[in-house]
Amino acid sequence: MYNSKIIGLGHYVPDNVVTNDDLSKLMDTNDEWIQERTGIKERRHVVKGEDTTTTMGVKAAKVAIERAGIDKDDIDFIVFATLSPDYYFPGPGVLVQRDLGIKTVGALDVRNQCSGFVYGISVADQYVKSGMYKNVLVIGSEVHSTGLDMTTRGRGVSVIFGDGAGAAVVSREEDTSKGILSTHLHSEGQHAEELSLIAPGMGKRWVTDIIDDNDPNDESYFPYMNGQFVFKNAVVRFSEVIMEGLQTNGLNPSDINMLVPHQANLRISQFVQKKFGLSNDQVYNNIMHYGNTTAASIPIALTEAWEKGKINDGDLVVLAAFGSGFTWGSAIIRW
Repeated sequence: MYNSKIIGLGHYVPDNVVTNDDLSKLMDTNDEWIQERTGIKERRHVVKGEDTTTTMGVKAAKVAIERAGIDKDDIDFIVFATLSPDYYFPGPGVLVQRDLGIKTVGALDVRNQCSGFVYGISVADQYVKSGMYKNVLVIGSEVHSTGLDMTTRGRGVSVIFGDGAGAAVVSREEDTSKGILSTHLHSEGQHAEELSLIAPGMGKRWVTDIIDDNDPNDESYFPYMNGQFVFKNAVVRFSEVIMEGLQTNGLNPSDINMLVPHQANLRISQFVQKKFGLSNDQVYNNIMHYGNTTAASIPIALTEAWEKGKINDGDLVVLAAFGSGFTWGSAIIRW
C-alpha cells in the first residue's frame, strides 16, 4: 500500500474586490455590523463574462500542476468539489478535463459544499494509497455572487460569501512518515434544510411550475441559513473531528503546527483555536479578505499559508471543515 502526499498547490481569486462599504450601498448593513459577526472585511466577486466556477478551477489547477513539477498528462484522475457548477449537468470535472486538454481520465464531482475539498482530498488519498492512481488533481471552486440576494432581505447570508478557487495535486509518496496520515468524514442529514438552497431542484417543483409561477418573491432560489444553529453545531463538530484525527494518529493538539479551518466565520475559527490552545501562528485565517468561499476556502487558505512560509517540511498540518448537509471532516497531514 502506498502513501499519498500533496505535491502542488494553487489558487485563484477574481480581481474584483467588494468591500463591506460597497455592500452597504446595496442593502441596510455596514462595515462594523459585518465584521463584528463574521470577521469579514471584503470578498471577491466575479465580473460577468470573465470567470466561472470552471475557469477559476482551471486557473488554480494550472498553478498546482506546475508547482507539482509534473505535466498535465501525468494527471490520472480529477476530483472537483463545488456547490455552484457552471451547468446543472454535466459537472465541472469534465469541463476541467476538456479545458486543460488532459487525456480521457476519470472526473468526479463532489457535492459536499463547505466540506467538499476535505471530502475530495479523502477520495484522492484512498485512490493513491490503493495504487489505482498516481497523481490526482483535486479542485475546490465556487461562484456565489451570481446567486445571492443582494438586498436587505438577504443580507444575513449575502455578506458572508465570496468567489474563488483552489487546487491541489495529490501524488504517490514512498516515505510513509510523510503525507496524508488519515482523513475523517461525517454527515447528519436531519439538519439538511438548516443550511440549504432548495431551488432549482427536481424534488419538490416541476420546471413547468417554476416557469408558470415566475414569482419574484420566491425565496427558495436564494441560500437559507439558520445562522445560530449552524454556528452551535459547527464549533462542536469542528472540535470533534479534529480530535478524532489526532487520536487516530496518537497525536495531541500541541503537536499541530498549522490548522487550516474552513473559512466559514472568523468567530468559529477563534472558538476552535481557543479550545485547542493554539497560537495565532498555528491557525491560518483569510476570511477577512475573501469571505466564505465554501469548497474553495481550504485550498485557498492552504496555498496562501504555504506560499508565506507558514508550512514547512515535517510540519503537522490539520484541515477541518463543517457545512451544509450537515457534513464535516478533517485531514491530518505530515508535510
